[in-house]
Amino acid sequence: MNAISIMYHDVVADGDFRSSGFASDDADLYKIEMSSFDRHLEAIARASTTAPTLVTAGLADALFMTFDDGGHGAISQAAAALEKRGWRGHFFVATDFIDTAAFLTSSDIRELRRRGHVVGSHSASHPLRMAACSTEQIREEWARSTARLAEILQEKITVASIPGGMYSREVAEAAANAGIRTLFTSEPVTRIWNVSSCAVLGRYAMQRNTTAGVAAAIARGDRGPRLSQYLLWNAKKIAKKAAGESYLRVRKWLLTK
Repeated sequence: MNAISIMYHDVVADGDFRSSGFASDDADLYKIEMSSFDRHLEAIARASTTAPTLVTAGLADALFMTFDDGGHGAISQAAAALEKRGWRGHFFVATDFIDTAAFLTSSDIRELRRRGHVVGSHSASHPLRMAACSTEQIREEWARSTARLAEILQEKITVASIPGGMYSREVAEAAANAGIRTLFTSEPVTRIWNVSSCAVLGRYAMQRNTTAGVAAAIARGDRGPRLSQYLLWNAKKIAKKAAGESYLRVRKWLLTK
């Protein structure tokens, strides 16, 4: 079984990168200006024969739009842009940041859900190397985040995405034990696999400088841009595993140069 999932993070007003989500040069790489996001959506609409849908409607051969972190741009920018086209998205929230500056409030989260979007967990504290955390911490991240969202929305939380892109089977098993039934990774693949009672999906990442043409090609299922992301991702995976915490420090240092 396969699906194409597109991963965004924050969508911000043009030039206002610190208005939403995490405030760092690293995070800003994944923030897309509203004018660019509109071009992405228009290109995806033209390119794809399948309109974006929600995991609640089924997984096979679907196109999913997902948004990580829970920055305020989810409600101030992204949701309305999707709704103009009759689309809905999946918004994954790092729950320790709810009701803090530049992030969604509890009422924002309820409003997103009321408007038909899926709201899910993006962990509690957003550990960048979740697979390297202890078993106890991984379980705590999923349990605490799903409990907070369930309290806000008064419903079970069954969809999540992994922060930082560091996937492992243990991370997926802990998510399944917390009640997650659909888990998005950052692995750039279309196949869907199962871990315990959880369906696991890959995603293709959109960055600040990703063109609308690339977004459209991925949504259409073109092999070229998907293969490029796959090769780059796996090269980074090897580097991350070899360097451990040093990888993150070097990456942050390079971004300041």
